[in-house]
Amino acid sequence: MIDGILFDPLLPWAAIAVLGALALAGAALALWRGLAGWGLRALALLVLVAALTQPSLQDEDRAPLSDIVILLEDRSASQQLADRAETTETALDTLETQLAARPNTEVRRVEIGDGAEDQGTLLMTALNTALAEEPRGRIAGIIAASDGRLHDIDRAPELPAPMHLLLTGQEDDWDRRLVVKNAPAFAILDEPVTLTLRLEDEGAAPEAATVPLDISVDGGDPQRFTVPVGEDIDLPITLPHGGLNVIRFSTPEGAGELTDRNNAALVQINGVRDRLRVLLVSGEPHAGGRTWRNLLKSDSSVDLVHFTILRPPEKQDGVPVNELSLIAFPTRELFLDKIEDFDLIIFDRYKRRGILPAIYLDNVRNYVEEGGAVLISAGPDFASADSIFRSPLGEIVPATPTARVIEERFRPTITDLGDRHPVTAGLSGEETWGRWLRQIEVEALSSGETLMAGVGERPLLVLDRVGEGRIALMASDQAWLWSRGYEGGGPQLELLRRLAHWMMKEPELEEETLFAEATGQTMRITRRTLGDSVGPVTVTRPDGETEEVPLEEVAPGRFEALYDGPEIGLYRLTEGEEEAVVGLGPAAPREFERTIASGAAMEGLIDSREGGVLRLAEGLPRIREVAEGRPAAGRGWIGITPRDAFETLDLRSVPLLPAWLTMLLAAALIVGAWLREGRR
Repeated sequence: MIDGILFDPLLPWAAIAVLGALALAGAALALWRGLAGWGLRALALLVLVAALTQPSLQDEDRAPLSDIVILLEDRSASQQLADRAETTETALDTLETQLAARPNTEVRRVEIGDGAEDQGTLLMTALNTALAEEPRGRIAGIIAASDGRLHDIDRAPELPAPMHLLLTGQEDDWDRRLVVKNAPAFAILDEPVTLTLRLEDEGAAPEAATVPLDISVDGGDPQRFTVPVGEDIDLPITLPHGGLNVIRFSTPEGAGELTDRNNAALVQINGVRDRLRVLLVSGEPHAGGRTWRNLLKSDSSVDLVHFTILRPPEKQDGVPVNELSLIAFPTRELFLDKIEDFDLIIFDRYKRRGILPAIYLDNVRNYVEEGGAVLISAGPDFASADSIFRSPLGEIVPATPTARVIEERFRPTITDLGDRHPVTAGLSGEETWGRWLRQIEVEALSSGETLMAGVGERPLLVLDRVGEGRIALMASDQAWLWSRGYEGGGPQLELLRRLAHWMMKEPELEEETLFAEATGQTMRITRRTLGDSVGPVTVTRPDGETEEVPLEEVAPGRFEALYDGPEIGLYRLTEGEEEAVVGLGPAAPREFERTIASGAAMEGLIDSREGGVLRLAEGLPRIREVAEGRPAAGRGWIGITPRDAFETLDLRSVPLLPAWLTMLLAAALIVGAWLREGRR
């Protein structure tokens, strides 16, 4: 097959152009002088200049290549609704048969599922991959059978041929979805946080002014409300507890609704305290008093009220009281009227001196039993006759003083129970800790939990639960030595921080707890306990099915397991008396955010190549061949563009002016011009 004329010039094109110009100038001069052979001379020069370009005929041996039509089959989750999957498969099977029967046509069928990690339908990603595997010059058409709900339209490629969308679904499909428009990750306890919800009906939905809405927290019994459709709903919610709160919103499935997978929403909010109010009562000034004050003042979330007894009643120096202070300390207001406002009360080396009447300390005891927290940092006064233990508060103190004060160096150690308790677990490096210089000998009660020991394994840090509240006893006033770096110091700041947060019932420091942390579709289940072993965790999946997951001890008192959730939704965990809930992913996967079939997202891409969007419910379209640039879709038909692609098997070049012919022709013309001029 002659493909064309090729040129392989002996000189640069610029030089050939100059020679051509000189030849034309010579011919023009001969014409001006009236020479009879000027025309033959001009032809001779033209032949010589043309010979310098070395023209040749190119002969190709070609093999035709078939056209390729790409079929994209959407098998994502939203395509499993109603009869979409069957309709799609039947339509593409028929199209594949028809296309394969056409001469010089091949079919590439690409199946598209759900993207990993709830990415949705990645139709454009699949199309890019298919186009990369085929020569673009052979692509005659692209046909996608889908509901049009793709999630990567931003990756749309430049199309080499017309693209068509065969839309699944019915005209009368409708669906209702629940959308949470704003949900904070954290919220302050005891203060309402406003969530904005919206119920939207899409498609051929029946008219409904209001619908029921169920709200449940941590998998509890739901409360039902009636809310409007198509309007933003501002819903104030007060979190019931600190830590993770899992709130589930749902609305019942409507009659004829396409799916109920998007009728629910999960919101996970961490409850945090706004300000922790702490009352610190120092019985007398001492070196460790500043340690407590610095610790509490360093935390911006703590409001500290510090009450220090600088002038006890027995110290009388004759100075009038009105010259010592401007206002009296409001002990009645703090210990009777406002005591419930405090999250923690610390008694630091406090002893009975008649400043706080017994009724005040009795009120502190009631405060603990009703859910408050008290921490006693004991000094030598705790072993004396004026000890705070010998007040109404002594009824709830977790250890009894023996009246002995041990004045010797010792290094605090963590007990076996302390290795498991979250207050002291992981405080490693005991052998490098600095020593303390004094300990108050106490005998722990049976209900108390001894986490640290001192001289001769005597109790040093004892915790206990009293009623709804908590109490702790530190049987030494020497913790401040660690903050000063004495003999290398120790984890004083971390220990006291954990202790204070345990007293205030922070969820992450509960000794008996079950919780899970979700990452994608995987959750890390953690069971913390003071016991030696735990049983398997019973996992209740969103579909109601249960399974048991064994736990493995990863640290003293800490058992863990990894669990891959088979579906997105709310999971309930149970082990013994401990329960927890956790949500994996959104309540509705991305595939079910919008389920009504629509070609709106792909219209711009399809229109760029004159393609079309046709609904399969109206019948399978016919296939036509259309020329490049012509409309490729119409009522009941779609078009493909033949590409006429070929493969070159052999290539030959034949000189158009052989050298001998060039010289013979040029010589003949020159001789003819000479004879012409001589005859004249």
